[in-house]
Amino acid sequence: MKKYLLFTVISLIAVSFLQPDTYGQRTKLAQSGMKFIGAPTDARATGMGETFTAVPANSAGLFYNPSSMAFGDSKTDISLGVNKWIADINYLYASASFQPFEASYGKFGFTVMSVDYGELQMTVVDGSTEKGYRDVGFFRPTALALGVGYANALSEKFSIGGQIKWVNQSLGVSPMRNDPATGELVKEDNSLATFAYDFGIFYKTGFKSLAFGMSVRNFSTEIKYKEEGFQLPLNFKIGVSMDLVDLVPSLAKQHSFLLAVDVAHPRDYPEQLYVGAEYNFMKWVYLRGGISFPNDEKEYNLGFGIRPNLEGLRLAIDYAYTPFGIFNSVHNFTVRFEY
Repeated sequence: MKKYLLFTVISLIAVSFLQPDTYGQRTKLAQSGMKFIGAPTDARATGMGETFTAVPANSAGLFYNPSSMAFGDSKTDISLGVNKWIADINYLYASASFQPFEASYGKFGFTVMSVDYGELQMTVVDGSTEKGYRDVGFFRPTALALGVGYANALSEKFSIGGQIKWVNQSLGVSPMRNDPATGELVKEDNSLATFAYDFGIFYKTGFKSLAFGMSVRNFSTEIKYKEEGFQLPLNFKIGVSMDLVDLVPSLAKQHSFLLAVDVAHPRDYPEQLYVGAEYNFMKWVYLRGGISFPNDEKEYNLGFGIRPNLEGLRLAIDYAYTPFGIFNSVHNFTVRFEY
């Protein structure tokens, strides 16, 4: 069984290298909307290049592979973070997980993601002005996703998990035209909401810390905005991870080096390969890095974290940095409390 799993994963990774666009720019394949739910969240995962499908996690796993939450190392955790995205867009996110009963009943979790796009100018066509349009005020587009998840370890090696999310995006109010009868400005509300679903499995192979994960994120029916139909950014991912220091037991007390590889098959772009790593010294200081390709402007990911031990409470502070070519560099911060 172990051999077949490893062969499948290696084969899929090899196939991704054979894609004609692997080392070039990303080619658009299909249309999807509400792309904000696919943005990077947890700073630890982002620092590793988002190679988090086969990494045991706490509530942060709900953003990548819900089943990984079952193998998290705490019964309760709360995570808060901000991702300062390109174009001055800010993603605010939070997650929490708790195990209210015995381990056999699994873990429950919650996620929140909110997007602040900033303030934008509203205009309306007006041929009587020199510019051909008239300013009519400002509006603030918003986006919000609320999720409820569950994960359960069916054995010491295998877990399943899922999450249901309510997703809403509001593009504000659009000024359409002046009413000929009243002279007042006619406006139209632009908002849409739907449900999306995430699923995942996690398998510990039994060979050292080698693990295998698979997830399907943002599964939903087609939705329609005005006259245009679209689907959410569905993404299928598989991944493997292992602490390579397991191969040198004499170093395991003070060091670890987690290597993770993910292959993604998104709805709207060709397959993508992710490679990430995390070095840990004394379970206190963490250094991270990751790459993914093909990409247009995104280059690589770097990050670090610290885990100071407090009485009765474990605190985690993580940061990730991503240069984005002609765009602003992205900075991601996360603070997590674990009990």
